[in-house]
Amino acid sequence: MSDMTFKQAKEIVERLELSELSLRNSFDSMDHARRSLDDSVMEQKKVLKKLPEKDKKISILYLIIMLNIGFIGGLFVGKYLL
Repeated sequence: MSDMTFKQAKEIVERLELSELSLRNSFDSMDHARRSLDDSVMEQKKVLKKLPEKDKKISILYLIIMLNIGFIGGLFVGKYLL
């Protein structure tokens, strides 16, 4: 087995420290991305919960618009035909 010089050992330690910093930075980035994804999923769940309510409101609005169009049509028919 060959003996390692102090300079070689120092270089290895520096590389290990650099690797550790790089890994720590990567883990921090992954954690930030995970939190961001969790927030996104929560917002999507909120939107999906509100969709049936909004769909019902749109249906009611559509019905009201059709009734108004029918009423206006009836007024025109009554005015010009009678």
